[in-house]
Order: sequence, then C-alpha cells, then structure tokens
Amino acid sequence: MKKTISLLIGSELFIVATNLISFEFYINFQIAFLSAAFILFGSMYAYKKMINTQIDNNNIANEKRDLLDEIEDPYELYNDEPLNEAPYEELDLREIVKEEKKKIKTLSLSSAKHGVKGGLSAFRLVPYVFLVLGFIALKNNELLNIGVYLGALLPGMIVGYLSAKEILN
Repeated sequence: MKKTISLLIGSELFIVATNLISFEFYINFQIAFLSAAFILFGSMYAYKKMINTQIDNNNIANEKRDLLDEIEDPYELYNDEPLNEAPYEELDLREIVKEEKKKIKTLSLSSAKHGVKGGLSAFRLVPYVFLVLGFIALKNNELLNIGVYLGALLPGMIVGYLSAKEILN
C-alpha cells in the first residue's frame, strides 16, 4: 500500500510541476492521466469482482476449455475423442444430428445478461464518462492539445495498472 501511495504522490507532484510549462499542458496532462488511470483501475477491479463472484457461486468448471480453443474450434471438431467406428449401415444419422444440434450453443438471454452485466459495471462506466466529459470540456474551452493529451494516456495507464495490481492483490 505504501508503494502505491508513493507512486500516486510522485506522479501527482510531476503533473503539478507541468504547470510550470503552461496551464494548457498541465490540464491536458492531468485529465488524460486521471482518465487512463481510472479506466485501468476500474476495469481491473470490476474483473476481479466478477471472478470472485464466479468462485463464490461455484460456476467454475474443472475442465473448461480456454478462450482461444473456443474461438478456434467452437464446435469441438478437432478434439481427440474417438469417433464412432461403426459401419455406415448401423449408424442412426437422425439421432447423431439431434445430438450435435444439442451441443451447439445459441445466444440466450442468460448469456447476453452475463455479458452486459460485466460491461455495464459502474466501475467501468464512470471512468469512461470522465474521459469523454474531460475531453469535451477541454475542446469546448479551447484548451485541448491532442499531442499532450494522447501522450499523457501512457503514464496514466502505467500508474493505473501498477496501483491496481498492488491494491487488488
């Protein structure tokens, strides 16, 4: 925790020192830095909360396929399970088609609800609102310097990641 506090204080002292360059530079750097840091911290916190909820509800399958496997082979065509080696005459094709259709996952209300729930978390939305409103405020007040703004996103992401990693572990 001390490491995170010193990191945040050090970065804020640096940002306040940029006021010596110009107020425009300072305000662009401050808004972009805070936006990026809040977005990363909020996203990491929301993700950790979602994972902890899944663990508490015992929704974790023991042999769940990883995401890359699901994307590359959604219907498990390349798995190593032995195929039915019975002769063609003995196979009931209608039953096989029915079984395979049951395996296909369709978009359901519960799966859509799960995806929307993760994306609409307040910990993820509020920082994005701050980013958009800060950008609009700078533009409307003719203070926006896009070079400084985009450049300040990187240090904000780094500090947001390091502080979230430290606090959330």
